[in-house]
Amino acid sequence: MDAAFTPEQDEIRRTLRELLTKHCGSEEVRAAVDTDTGYDPALWALLSQRLGLPGLALPEAYGGVGCGTTELALACEETGRALAPSPLLATAVLAAPLIARLGTGAQRAALLPRIADGALTATLAAAPLPRALALTGDNRDGEWAGGGRAGGVQARRGGDGSWVLYGEVGQVLDGHSAALLLVAAHTGGYPAARTLLFLVRAEAAGLARVRLAALDGTRPLARVQLRDVEAELLGDGGGDVPGALAVTGREAAAVLAAEAVGAAAQVLDRTVEYVRVREQFGRPIGSFQAVKHRLADLYVRVQAARSAAYYAAWDPDAGGLALAQSLEALRTAAAEGVQLHGGIGFTWEHEAHLYFKRATADELLFGPVHRLRGHAAEAAGVLAR
Repeated sequence: MDAAFTPEQDEIRRTLRELLTKHCGSEEVRAAVDTDTGYDPALWALLSQRLGLPGLALPEAYGGVGCGTTELALACEETGRALAPSPLLATAVLAAPLIARLGTGAQRAALLPRIADGALTATLAAAPLPRALALTGDNRDGEWAGGGRAGGVQARRGGDGSWVLYGEVGQVLDGHSAALLLVAAHTGGYPAARTLLFLVRAEAAGLARVRLAALDGTRPLARVQLRDVEAELLGDGGGDVPGALAVTGREAAAVLAAEAVGAAAQVLDRTVEYVRVREQFGRPIGSFQAVKHRLADLYVRVQAARSAAYYAAWDPDAGGLALAQSLEALRTAAAEGVQLHGGIGFTWEHEAHLYFKRATADELLFGPVHRLRGHAAEAAGVLAR
């Protein structure tokens, strides 16, 4: 196979980096996370309408660009470098693929074109997210969402045959601002319960959404409460929902791995720039052998994680392992970045802490690393006796 990127893929990376350099600096990021939505609508308009990022991996028949996971991963590598707060991950990586896989023809025709042009933002309300997406364990038993017992979200038929949801989901990515929620819920009594996905509009009666105080402000989270909320079943009820979630999870892991690599590479670049100009004992601290060795080790980690992320973008089955390696690289890079920046690296004014928070929050939200690796090992039969 040819591992080189095409000119079109390189152009995606170049164009997006230029746009984010101009419109998404550190000050813009800090201002965006303090807004009610948690992102800058003007930047989202540029990303969606000028570059078509939400529809990058959607079929052309629904207004998308018709690319694949590789192109979406390259785009998210650049948004990761800038820590760009936007609904891209929740909308294009989590929600849109599930609508495309499970939705009826009418649902796809009604929703995907609006997602592709950025007019509709969406998210997946399922927790814990790594278990729902089968990244840290099998998702078919439904235990991650209550398994038909108390807890999670329960779905039942109303008197007129419509579906009604009751329950709560914590830590929903962009759950406070998304116009459409894909809610994972159980229907049927234990032990015959099965997991289905439902469409819930933001204006639905009985829906309450509260933005949480998140460790990483660029990853806004919300608690979603449903009190007898009318919902629309995604699909006809005959689809393999756990299977669709698992496939989406593998692709999402590949994209998240690329995003983490982008953030780690940016930390490394900024740290190298700093040690070249910061002087101690009359010489740049980057000239000291101990600093050189630490940065060399960090470079190897980041490059190895980038290789794993790019491979996973080509073969999403490797997404879980790539995500584990990339999260680990980002955690190490962020910690070293803070240390090598010295006193300024610990201040609120410097951006180093933003990357450290992203590293920590991502591992809490999508990991932890040892469980990602453990599940991948089990799936590959490495631990079989």
